[in-house]
Amino acid sequence: MDRDVRDTVDEQLLENWQRGMPIVRQPFAEMSKALGIDESALLERLERLQALGIIARVGGVVRPNTLGASTLAAVAAPDLEVDDVAGIIAAEPGINHVYLRENDWNLWFVATGPNRDDVDATLQRISEKTGRHVLDLRLEKPYHIDLGFALTGAESQQHEIQSTAGLQKYEPQPGDRELAQCLTNGLPLVTRPFEAIAAQVDRPEDEVIARVNELCDVSVFPRIGVIVRHRALGWRSNAMVIWDIPANDVDRAGAALAAAPGVNLCYRRTRHPREWPFNLYCMIHAKTRDEALRLLQHASESAGLEHTPRLILFSLRCFKQTGALVAPDKEAA
Repeated sequence: MDRDVRDTVDEQLLENWQRGMPIVRQPFAEMSKALGIDESALLERLERLQALGIIARVGGVVRPNTLGASTLAAVAAPDLEVDDVAGIIAAEPGINHVYLRENDWNLWFVATGPNRDDVDATLQRISEKTGRHVLDLRLEKPYHIDLGFALTGAESQQHEIQSTAGLQKYEPQPGDRELAQCLTNGLPLVTRPFEAIAAQVDRPEDEVIARVNELCDVSVFPRIGVIVRHRALGWRSNAMVIWDIPANDVDRAGAALAAAPGVNLCYRRTRHPREWPFNLYCMIHAKTRDEALRLLQHASESAGLEHTPRLILFSLRCFKQTGALVAPDKEAA
């Protein structure tokens, strides 16, 4: 990000508030107090950063396959058809990420929806409209999912692994999907954003605040805060790295990879033995290709995978990046 469009307060805002936003009546007032500025000044900064494309929204990220359903998918598109095929994929409302990557399977996307049937229907429509076979790479086990980005550089970035083993079992309650969709779309940048959300879902403000806190407690929302666009912050060398790991070793390797600095995502996914025989994935986000490869080397060594064959799929272009679809259209705010 260009230095002339932000100052040290912007940096504190982007560094410190990607998670842990206060879930209270006036959250921006508490955030502004911590930053030593007026609430109105904070709101103006957020509006400016959003207009510049540096942040996507202020809101929540829903843990995969809790409220709704999601899957990672890919198609192989000829070079001359990439833009057209990506446009068809991105036009589907349940698609929240579309990337071009370095591989014959070159268009990668995340399909989301209120349930698995909706996701399956989205994949079927994409296959029919593009004339392309769709790889459906379902999440089997997450080891680490956290797309927060430190401004100080990937090599100094550390993270706390959020184990899913001890998470409470969650069953959706009436109104949860509608409420989650509002937070996924983004909070209004007003003094009392939860009052505005409450009006959208026709519930009392205090009830909305209490329920959002409860959803955070059971990690339906692993984080609520400033959702940054990592490319705008300079994180443009982003690699998805995949391995074919024996079933009896994949959990060990996944846990070790997840603990490595620079690894933002790490998970086990369904393999397709004939066309895509890979089951362990991690994402490394860095500011240069060399830095990404250094981080990958360190992560591979720490997981005992330095001699294991792998594929490195650097992203080349982002076509779409937005929040997940968790509520049917008739419920979505």
